[in-house]
Amino acid sequence: MPTKEPRSLSDQLRERAVRAQLSYAVFRWESAVTLAATLILAVLFRDPFRGGLPFWRWWFWIVLGIIAEALIVMTSVYDPDVRERVVSEMLHRKFNPNEIAAVDYRQKIIKALEYREQMEILLQHTRDGALRTHLEATVGDVSDWLSNMFILARRLDHYRGSEVLHRDSNAIPDEIEELERRLSQETDAQVTAQLEQTIDNKRALLVQLEHLDNTMERAELQLDDTLSAMGTIYAQMQLIGAKDIDSGRAQRLREDIADQVGSLYDLVQAMDEVYHSSATSIG
Repeated sequence: MPTKEPRSLSDQLRERAVRAQLSYAVFRWESAVTLAATLILAVLFRDPFRGGLPFWRWWFWIVLGIIAEALIVMTSVYDPDVRERVVSEMLHRKFNPNEIAAVDYRQKIIKALEYREQMEILLQHTRDGALRTHLEATVGDVSDWLSNMFILARRLDHYRGSEVLHRDSNAIPDEIEELERRLSQETDAQVTAQLEQTIDNKRALLVQLEHLDNTMERAELQLDDTLSAMGTIYAQMQLIGAKDIDSGRAQRLREDIADQVGSLYDLVQAMDEVYHSSATSIG
């Protein structure tokens, strides 16, 4: 059997948003009032017209209550303000800035979330049609972009907080110098061979740690560039009109986002490879 392709983050968010909107509609206070009123009327006012309407039946109240509840649900599902609130809450739960200890990285994720929320507002206030379809796809791409950005920020945060890696980076040059001093004074062949092997291992680890440090420095710069690019994309989204959909301008916008997503993904993969390799060497 063919394997089922994993759903994108934007698809997951869309499904969760619909479920959350339905849940919100069912549990909002208007629904509770409608349910209570329907039960009271059906039980205590079975014949409110006292025979004036011969066709009236007590269960008409139930039907009217169901119709009223259906209207509440429909207005909630199609209310752009409700969807904006629901999506915002979902994004903040999935990409919780409080999970990042470093203030500067946390602030960047908060700013990125604000851009994504403003894009959602722009989408929800766009009429159905080609433009809305394009914006919906673009906002979905930005969700994947935000996901990679959040992963990148967490990796950087973990690296900054790793005392072991920073301690070894600072200590290894002195250790190598001490081992070389001992090597210059050693006369025993076996000890000399062991010292040389240890020095080679220390030097290899130092190169690995320097490579890791350079990768993390590049990641920090990429995080800044990504946040700036997201702001630029948001500004461009505001300028795109229906006439631009077929002009290639809208397609270039999505291509720019795809390039950003791909660059972030590649960088995260490189960070993981270098980080785990360094951690294994230390261990």
